[in-house]
Amino acid sequence: MKILFSITIIASSLFLIATILLQPGKSQGLGTISGGAESIWGKNKGQSFEDTLSKLTTISAILFIISALVLASIQ
Repeated sequence: MKILFSITIIASSLFLIATILLQPGKSQGLGTISGGAESIWGKNKGQSFEDTLSKLTTISAILFIISALVLASIQ
């Protein structure tokens, strides 16, 4: 049982790191002052990818926390 949760913690932590690093920054720079980013690329162009990435980050964080708590209670 310890091995299963240890593998789950390692896998979920690597996936969590990857999803956090793939998320774009919230600030768009000086292009948002004049609205240039919205007029060129569209307001909700990348919304679906960002939403999916955010949901995957949340799921992997929950899986990591649950696995860590179960592993701590087993030991």
